[in-house]
Amino acid sequence: MFNRTLRGLILALALIVSPGVAHAQQQGSLSDTYSSDELLNTGHQFFGSVAQGLASLIERAIAEYGQPNAYILGQEGSGALFVGARYGEGTMHTRNAGSHSVFWQGPSLGLNFGADGSRVMMLVYNLPSVESVFTRYPGVDGSIYAVGGMGMTALRQGDVYIVPISAGIGIRAGVSVGYLNFTRQPTWNPF
Repeated sequence: MFNRTLRGLILALALIVSPGVAHAQQQGSLSDTYSSDELLNTGHQFFGSVAQGLASLIERAIAEYGQPNAYILGQEGSGALFVGARYGEGTMHTRNAGSHSVFWQGPSLGLNFGADGSRVMMLVYNLPSVESVFTRYPGVDGSIYAVGGMGMTALRQGDVYIVPISAGIGIRAGVSVGYLNFTRQPTWNPF
């Protein structure tokens, strides 16, 4: 019951923060998109044995946002006691613009506590160029797990959507609002 209520709250907050999902279904000009089969194969290789819920999360993301024209594979760590911070690093893959290292960090504020470490696959929609990923993407995050779990959120900046799918280990519960700032170099400053 608590899980359903939490999911409903997260979905409602995500719709408030990121209206206009129809724009996300248009293909980005970075060229070709990735099919759900390609993303599932990549995700299973990347997440390994913790990928039990991966198929349903990828299918849900594609049903809501369409096919992405880029994706990021990486890892992140986060912690919060009402105010939190998240740090991560990974590689963004595109069909026609190659692979690029990316780092992300960001603050959060909400009813959120705990700490976790996660492997993350971020689906990127409507990315017009590699350079346009390097900015802040606001969103709503919600999670509840002890020891391990999988989750999906949505971030939006203009017409570009980033949908992180994560498999984490730690103890984490809550709902928060924040943003992720994508950069070319790592930094300890979450803002």
